[in-house]
Amino acid sequence: MLFLTRNRRILQQGVDFKQVDKEWDWDNFLILQALVASMACYMFPFLQHLALWNLKGVIVALMLHVGVSEPLYYLVHRKFHGDYLFTHYHSLHHSSPVPAALTAGNATFLEHLILMAVIGIPILGASVMGYGSASLIYGYVLIFDFLRCLGHCNVEIVPHQLFQTLPFLRYVLYTPTYHSLHHTEKDTNFCLFMPLFDVLGDTLNNKSWQLHKKLSSGSGNDSRVPHFVFLAHVVDVTSSMHVQFGLRSLSSLPFTTRLFLIPIWPFALLVLLAMWAWSKTFLLSFYCLRGRLHQTWVVPRCGFQYFLSFATEGINKHIEQAILRADRLGVKVISLAALNKNESLNGGGKLFVDKHPNLRVRVVHGNTLTAAVILKEIPQDVEEVFLTGATSKLGRAIALYLCQKRVRVLMLTMSTDRFQRIQKEAPPEYQSYLVQVTKYQAAQNCKTWIIGKWIMPREQCWAPRGTHFHQFVVPPILSFRRDCTYGDLAAMRLPEDVEGLGCCEYTMERGVVHACHAGGVVHSLEGWTHHEVGAIDVERIDLVWKAAIKHGLRPISS
Repeated sequence: MLFLTRNRRILQQGVDFKQVDKEWDWDNFLILQALVASMACYMFPFLQHLALWNLKGVIVALMLHVGVSEPLYYLVHRKFHGDYLFTHYHSLHHSSPVPAALTAGNATFLEHLILMAVIGIPILGASVMGYGSASLIYGYVLIFDFLRCLGHCNVEIVPHQLFQTLPFLRYVLYTPTYHSLHHTEKDTNFCLFMPLFDVLGDTLNNKSWQLHKKLSSGSGNDSRVPHFVFLAHVVDVTSSMHVQFGLRSLSSLPFTTRLFLIPIWPFALLVLLAMWAWSKTFLLSFYCLRGRLHQTWVVPRCGFQYFLSFATEGINKHIEQAILRADRLGVKVISLAALNKNESLNGGGKLFVDKHPNLRVRVVHGNTLTAAVILKEIPQDVEEVFLTGATSKLGRAIALYLCQKRVRVLMLTMSTDRFQRIQKEAPPEYQSYLVQVTKYQAAQNCKTWIIGKWIMPREQCWAPRGTHFHQFVVPPILSFRRDCTYGDLAAMRLPEDVEGLGCCEYTMERGVVHACHAGGVVHSLEGWTHHEVGAIDVERIDLVWKAAIKHGLRPISS
């Protein structure tokens, strides 16, 4: 969890999609353990009648581990770093640029078999001597796997004060920093868990203890200030499990509801309720773009809470505190996601800018690029569109832009007053292109629908065959009509030189982010010094679009 570990990370890079895919079968080692254990139970019947606990067995297993397993692994590991074995086998394990807990299980079948032997010697040895126990078997295997994951976790959690108080422990227990040096330099620190054997074999990295002290105290972290922050929120209970510290493989794919998540739902709900009561805005993920650190922070509130009148003040307080924290840190741009910029909540961020006029961080809603993405999807030969959510922030901008392109816009709204205010914003010669309608039937001959307000299947029935539904409504409408097509939410693909991106943004494809996120990225890359809050400046839509394309962002259709 980055909000807990960010100051103790050893390597600052992020785990990207390539590494996630490469380590997808990390559980092969666990499956092999279960198979070998099952075979051993049938081959050695006495294993089925072990005592629950035997202290002598623990002592014998410990002696066999230190006297046989540790030196055996050390010698074999050094051999695997020879040219032939490394190239054909061990290089797979070292191909992960950033060690992670799951990297421990990423190895070839031969290496897994050798590890099984290393694990099996203490267990089987103690059992053959008559000192075996069920607690020994499960305890040893769990501790073994835990220590393997600990060494690869890329977070230094072992306090250096422990080694200062008890110096001999530094030769008994390795640390994440210790093993990370093996992954970065490859020719030192070969031990299994005990650095003593590196000392005896003269392969101890000289930087091991100094670097451990530096990182475990937090002083080794370079405390990079993010250049850009995307301030998101939880969508719903099920999607809250789509996070890297939950299931990394799940978060690396676009979110969909899966059956195996249903049993976890009650636990996730309890966590969200606890967050409602106690949590603050927290760091969820990060990536780097052209040397700049980009982070995603999350307001600990679900989508439905934004529509509870009594929750408004608390949500705005969270958003305000996040903006002020970003300002103190020196963040250049903070972009508000989805409901965090709701017009009725805070005027698209205008509330905070007006309250704190001396903000150095630029607050943006990213809706200008969102409008641009939607508008660029509409074919140039379209003469008429039907627009729901027509008087919203995005609806207004889309209507004003299209009417100046001489496209007739059927604006669905019951409020004549709001319609007329928007119509008067258009130049006089284009005002006739904006038409108020109050029923869906008015669009029964229009094949281009722009959906900004959720509609039921019965409303979709009024669309003629071949209609395309463009959308800026969250959540997206149901794909009810088989004879029509449905667009995705406005989104853009990040530039190809993005680094350390390993999780998908909600339902987006890999490397794709919501347009409001991309809008903040463009604002950051361009170095614009203005806030982008409140109403969308229609005149800037084309400018922001061109800036996005210039910096390598692409619409997902391309």
